Amino acid sequence: MLDRRELLTTAVVGVLGSLALPRRGRAQAATVDLGGGAFLLTAGRTNVLARSTPDGLVVVDSGAPGLGDRVATALGRVAPGSRVQTLYNTHWHEENTGGNEILGSGGATILAHENTRLWMATPTWMPEQDRYRPVRPAAAVPTETFHAEGSMLAGDERVDYGYLVEAHTSGDIFVFFRDANVLAVGDAVSPARDPELDWFTGAWIGGRVDAMDRLLELSDEETRIVPGFGPVLRRAELQAERDVMAEIYDRTVERVRRGDSPEDMLAGGVLDGLSRTWTDPHAFVYAVHKGLWAHHNKLNADVV
Repeated sequence: MLDRRELLTTAVVGVLGSLALPRRGRAQAATVDLGGGAFLLTAGRTNVLARSTPDGLVVVDSGAPGLGDRVATALGRVAPGSRVQTLYNTHWHEENTGGNEILGSGGATILAHENTRLWMATPTWMPEQDRYRPVRPAAAVPTETFHAEGSMLAGDERVDYGYLVEAHTSGDIFVFFRDANVLAVGDAVSPARDPELDWFTGAWIGGRVDAMDRLLELSDEETRIVPGFGPVLRRAELQAERDVMAEIYDRTVERVRRGDSPEDMLAGGVLDGLSRTWTDPHAFVYAVHKGLWAHHNKLNADVV
């Protein structure tokens, strides 16, 4: 799983004005001021969101493995002399939590969904690699968890957070800086690279559509929406991505009910005529197929 994610992140990211991010393979990093005390950092290759408050920094995700020092340095430039008070993990994948150990060792409270903690604290079978992934170091594992939703005050900023059920993993969350109007969504939204449905941990296309419906309810036309990778989005772009996923859901559900394989689905054109392209269409449709079968009880009763 991680190998495929690492490969996908080398894909070229589309430019979106001044908010576009560099290719992952390049050494340079960017810091984008989102306003309201919020900053987007790309020092960790995946997106790291930081909000400076009088109580310290509130950070969402910590970047890829081996880049924790770069992330910490970038955070120091954003708020000199301020330490990371709270670190949210939008999910458990290592490319978004690779700097947890450094920030956790520095005293940050790491907050995530309980399922994220379990995946990080438990040896996990990786079917694509035919091996177990070992547990993460204790300092990297979330110290506080929740199951549904919550809210906190960080200085003058209200931070809401909540569960996005089975959108990308079984532990996805959003983090909403209400006053800054900046919404972090992790990899539950992924227009800049192929969406990954980590079906082995419970994700599926229906959960992804439901998650984006929830995010649309939270946001307005001025909300800056920060995915786990790629440019900052506006609500209209989130809507467009949601509509593509909903169309794929509608097309593939009917084919699963008939017993089609991923190859049958691709040959039948389930990805044709959509408003986005794919780096690895087969891998994506395979994950859609596996996820639909795993959630067959939610489909029509005539599934074969």
